[in-house]
Amino acid sequence: MDNFFPSAPWLLVAIAVGYILGALPLAQHVSRRNGIDIFSTGTGLAGASNVLHNVGKWQAGFVLFGDIVKGALAVLISQILGVDGPWVLLPAAAAIAGHWSSVFSGFRGGDGLATLGGIVIALFSGYGIMCVAIGGMVALGGRKMPYTSLLSIVFAYGALATFSLRYYGDLGVTFGVGGLAAVVLAYALFGHHRRRRNEDWDDIADPVIATEHTRLHS
Repeated sequence: MDNFFPSAPWLLVAIAVGYILGALPLAQHVSRRNGIDIFSTGTGLAGASNVLHNVGKWQAGFVLFGDIVKGALAVLISQILGVDGPWVLLPAAAAIAGHWSSVFSGFRGGDGLATLGGIVIALFSGYGIMCVAIGGMVALGGRKMPYTSLLSIVFAYGALATFSLRYYGDLGVTFGVGGLAAVVLAYALFGHHRRRRNEDWDDIADPVIATEHTRLHS
């Protein structure tokens, strides 16, 4: 603990930098340049997937790359500032929080999966890239299956834990990343459930559907 207190100011700076990096509204900016409000289109999320379906492939690729870089920079800058070990997970978590709730876009954002991927790459370098690639392949291969985000995170983290054990990685950081992944996944699933519930409510709000709904349940 004695070594922690002298670095506390730098930890706070790293957390602030992490949040600002995560909050950079890349998807909103790219979509706006193409005449689209990403928050009122598709899923309403400021992420590469929504940009892909409603703006374009090149724009989605740029957003995906940028969101990954945001997470990686949050880790790398923290390490430059002298924040290391499990403490680096705090600026990493701040980057994800910034992506979820950006001060630059009215506290709206995306799920944070790509930002988490950047964090993993920065923390685990070579096999971090492999784990993110595995998660990406699972997500692409299971696009027609429900809860592809769940599958991609489970497979990616399973690979990360295996590599970390095999190559004597920092288990504290590995388990901490597992906690971040669980929180990101829970946030994504909760958001998906909330959007589905809102869509169902909007359908029932339609007078014709409301009448039919009342008839069927009377």
